[in-house]
Amino acid sequence: MKRFGDPARLALLLATVAAAPMALCAPAMAQDADEEIIVTARRTAESLQDVPASVSAFSEGRLEEIGATDATGLQGAVPNLNIVQGRGSANATNITIRGIGQPDALQTFDPAVGFYVDDVYYSRIRGTQMEVFDVERVEVLRGPQGTLYGRNTIGGAFKLVTRRPSEDPHGLFQVTVGDYGQLEGRVAASGPIAEGLAGGVTVFGAGRDGYVTNPTTGEEYNNRESFGGRVQLAWDASPTFSVDFSADIADESSALQMGQATTSLTNLLGVVILPISDPAPEYEFEAAATPSLPNSTELTHWGTSLRASWEISPSLTLRSITAYRDLAYDDYIDIDATALEIGDVFVGVNQDQFSQEFQALYEQGAWNVVAGVYYLREDVRSHQEAYADDLVNGVVLFATPLTSFLRTIDDDLQTTSMAVFANATYAVNDRLNISGGIRYTEEEKEYERSTSTFYNAPAFNATFGFEIEESWDDVSPMLSADYQLTDNVMIYGRAARGFLSGGFNGRANNPGEQAPYDPEVSTSYEIGTRTDWLDGRLLANFTIFHTLFEDFQARVSGTVTDPGTGLPSPELTVINAGELELSGAELELNYSPIENLRLDTQIGYLDASYGEFDDARFPGGSRAFQTPAFSPEWTARFGGSYEWTLGGDSSLTLAGSARFRSETALAVDNTFVVGGVGTTTPVESLFQDDYWLYDASLTWRANDIVSVALQGRNLSDEVYKTDGQEFSSVGNIRTVYYGAPQTWSVVFTARY
Repeated sequence: MKRFGDPARLALLLATVAAAPMALCAPAMAQDADEEIIVTARRTAESLQDVPASVSAFSEGRLEEIGATDATGLQGAVPNLNIVQGRGSANATNITIRGIGQPDALQTFDPAVGFYVDDVYYSRIRGTQMEVFDVERVEVLRGPQGTLYGRNTIGGAFKLVTRRPSEDPHGLFQVTVGDYGQLEGRVAASGPIAEGLAGGVTVFGAGRDGYVTNPTTGEEYNNRESFGGRVQLAWDASPTFSVDFSADIADESSALQMGQATTSLTNLLGVVILPISDPAPEYEFEAAATPSLPNSTELTHWGTSLRASWEISPSLTLRSITAYRDLAYDDYIDIDATALEIGDVFVGVNQDQFSQEFQALYEQGAWNVVAGVYYLREDVRSHQEAYADDLVNGVVLFATPLTSFLRTIDDDLQTTSMAVFANATYAVNDRLNISGGIRYTEEEKEYERSTSTFYNAPAFNATFGFEIEESWDDVSPMLSADYQLTDNVMIYGRAARGFLSGGFNGRANNPGEQAPYDPEVSTSYEIGTRTDWLDGRLLANFTIFHTLFEDFQARVSGTVTDPGTGLPSPELTVINAGELELSGAELELNYSPIENLRLDTQIGYLDASYGEFDDARFPGGSRAFQTPAFSPEWTARFGGSYEWTLGGDSSLTLAGSARFRSETALAVDNTFVVGGVGTTTPVESLFQDDYWLYDASLTWRANDIVSVALQGRNLSDEVYKTDGQEFSSVGNIRTVYYGAPQTWSVVFTARY
């Protein structure tokens, strides 16, 4: 067990404790953990059990019970959801729903699952490793959401809804101490400021030592250091007009996020310079980064939003959502995960976005209508450097031995997206509803890029650049029907379409690689039931679905000859390679057989296969035989909790869960390419076998205010992979990343 904190973390704890009186100055208010969850998945407020779509929702109490302190804490709690920390980055989230996702954090790639905070879209997967603290709920929408949410929701949407300040005082104070030097502090307080005006403040700080250690130097990697906060104002100017303002900031300063090299590394000519056994040695949470590479990743992410709602009449409400966000990060990444300098990079990005959405909500008689317009303007600028001295070591170019290699990249991507949408529900009678919607989107992107290559022989240095622009449009319809068979059984059918933006290859280092690629399109059909039984003690929801995923955007790697040097040069292109077929089923159960006992399970089945996957390197020009990435056949979670009532208002709750995932491919490229020719031989290291994870907690509640919890995660200390990098055209790099080992923590919470 490592030390408990350093002076900086001690200062964080003292600051949090100092703020505690503000969070404890009012009487306790009981919270009903079993209260009905109201969601806004269809942009209108309705009970979760009334939504004719695949939606999972988690209240703040439920999030605490499963130990979810950030977005990745929901791994296993939603069927067919993969949500893990992104590869090589402390501040990215890799989200895949029903086999559809985009794990590449490069700034020119758009995510395939939309990420929203208070209905504000976050357009990059960086900056989404955010605190799930003092929130009202989290919603996970499965399947394409193109009609109401638009671009880049081809797989679904992840929605975080913060707690709105009100006239009722609210406070939350929390300190977490754990192994690996974990020390976290969180404070939230809200309440009335003046008549009709309420405010709230949330502050957090989290620190943890690294899970991965350099066995020679003792240097640590894969740690966490983050600070941030949120300020909110809620103004109810009248019974029919309200305004909500929010400003937030998060600052992260962490070490390198190291993985494990799984195949022998080579120089540019294919000569092995670091042999690695096959299979790779058992992972011991040890790594040695390139000594000259700074052990650092830095991120600052802030934004503001202004939301207004005006009820013009009992049947018509107008809403406005205005937001600005700014994201800046400087990441050093050791892609090859060794002391060699083969795939070491620096990525510095500055991104900003402005969005405006207007909505009109109409509810009259049998009609419920949501319509609106949406505008987004985004600018992403980056400077990147690739260091690869060992990649060229041993290479002789026209009698000159090469000893150094540096590639620099400067690019700028500007996106303008505009959309208009409408969605209507008509109640045919008191049991049958029919819904339909459509969204039209126009999108324009402009991309400017300059790539320069530097050797120790200046005569061979070169610069390659281009400017390119492209525009696309899309129509995303939706049609659904739901029927209330009985008071407790609803069945529904839904057909929907979504799209993932087209774009440009952010790794275009050679002429010919810069061609734009078109949007991906998914069309999904599902039928399901939402039921409750035994006077609400048993909730059972079941869905079956089929999705056709067309114009799949694939990064295809290879090797070309550099015309200036005659040397092999890695080729990394992005093409619309084919189609993916996805079928499956999902079951969610929540059962309270007796008072104080709660059982729940979430099970997902997924049959994923390529219908087409064009790649000229493979026999027949196709690699449709490969296993789609992040598409395990089975995902399952079995959980339960029991509460013992003690004397007075105190209680003791024991909770636990078991999570299962079947074999998973961790990269799109997961069979070997030998001598430029593709094979059907799987790269075993880029697969994770079946595994189980076990978590448990024991919580003592003194009353409605104070609680202390002992939490353990990954109790069996399972060593398991979560993500992979396949850059075999660059030094034969194939790197995998691992989930956290067994951890323990104690959480003190006080609330009112």
